[in-house]
Amino acid sequence: MRDFSEGFAAHIASGATTLCWCWKLERADGAVLGFTDHDVPLAFGGVNYAPADGLDGSETVQRLGAQTQTSEVLGVLSSAAIAEDEIALGRYDGARIESWRVNWRVIGQRELIRVDTIGEIVREDGVFRAELRSAQHQLNAPRGRLYQHMCDAHLGDGRCGVDLDGAAYRADVTVTGMADARTVVVSELGGFADGWFVDGTAQWISGKRDGVREAILAQAGNRLGFARAVSDWVEIGDTLRVFAGCDKQFATCRTKFGNGANFQGFPHIPGNDFVLRYPSATDRLDGEALVR
Repeated sequence: MRDFSEGFAAHIASGATTLCWCWKLERADGAVLGFTDHDVPLAFGGVNYAPADGLDGSETVQRLGAQTQTSEVLGVLSSAAIAEDEIALGRYDGARIESWRVNWRVIGQRELIRVDTIGEIVREDGVFRAELRSAQHQLNAPRGRLYQHMCDAHLGDGRCGVDLDGAAYRADVTVTGMADARTVVVSELGGFADGWFVDGTAQWISGKRDGVREAILAQAGNRLGFARAVSDWVEIGDTLRVFAGCDKQFATCRTKFGNGANFQGFPHIPGNDFVLRYPSATDRLDGEALVR
């Protein structure tokens, strides 16, 4: 059972309540927005909560045990606070939402009810529907490591150790044209071999997509192909920073990045076909690695 402050509990028990919901939304880029289902603005904790043009809460689904708790919020896409293109660009993916129950007559009487993250966002008839995932959702995420040939680190992270700020692994380029919805033509890539940035990432540093990251699926000459369509929010002259890609293979780690000693996979473990092998007089059983 949740314990409220004495004043807030007394107000709830009175039967004549003046309660509303307030939502504090914090995006991954640090932007903070406040919304309420009350009809006048409210403010507390350094955040202004705007009425009407933000979120409208639906029933929260509560489950026993470790099952994921979910709820939904609705918002009008024409709102000045939440723009459709920002939703499409993924700026709200993984955003943190605090749900507060507030006595709008006495703002000091309030309680943080739950903290969620935004999951799937669907746009329907000019309205977006965002799934809120509780902290229990994190229990469904895979944990631990697998014994496998391929590396399970992210290129450039602490386990990998590769410095992507070096000139050999990074380039700032400018969009000079569009080949199709997923492919842009850029400048300043002449010094890199075809495929050097495949499986890498690109971060936009200007334009409407500023701050958005893309997965690079193809690179040939001065063309970059992305995993999703970008043409609706890219203009000639937009700039982006591209980082070299890694296919998680030991040979790539050793030759492309000179990082074989820090490879986070297990390239020498036998594959599934090893159990089908039979002894042979020509086998060299001297303890050396079977895979180099």
